[in-house]
Amino acid sequence: MKLTDSAGRAQIVFGGLALLLALGAIGSAWGFQLIGGYVPCALCLEQREPYYLGIPILLLAVILTIAKPHLWLVRLLYVAFAIVIAYGFYLAVYHAGAEWELWLGPSDCGGTPAVLTDTTDLLAQLETVKIISCTEAAARFLGLSFAGWNAVATLVLAVLGLLAAFSSANKEA
Repeated sequence: MKLTDSAGRAQIVFGGLALLLALGAIGSAWGFQLIGGYVPCALCLEQREPYYLGIPILLLAVILTIAKPHLWLVRLLYVAFAIVIAYGFYLAVYHAGAEWELWLGPSDCGGTPAVLTDTTDLLAQLETVKIISCTEAAARFLGLSFAGWNAVATLVLAVLGLLAAFSSANKEA
């Protein structure tokens, strides 16, 4: 099959869009942290893990789509990506729901532990401890927090992964 076939193009489009969106989402998270100064909570950091696992899987799937689009492994990789990202969707919905007080957030998500090196400087050290809560949104844009936007992104990514997996290019495999 040539990539000029409509089936091959569909696979490349869905996989490529997913790759661009995934890189944009994790890049935005890092940008808000490093450039914008938003300190992520423990749950925010946990939401990044599906991207760290999913992006290499997706990249391999896209490369294999270009090389051998009918390979059964291509479909398997896109499905694996969709499953990993669906877990990210679950984490994002859980986090957003905790921010909206729809349910309780994790009990261990409230701050960073203080490292005491000298008891005489205890008060000064306690003043530098930054408490980052998982139940308070750092910012909202168009009514959604970072976790809410991550839920939207991961839902779209999971759908794109499944569309790439089950596009007509793989039906011949």
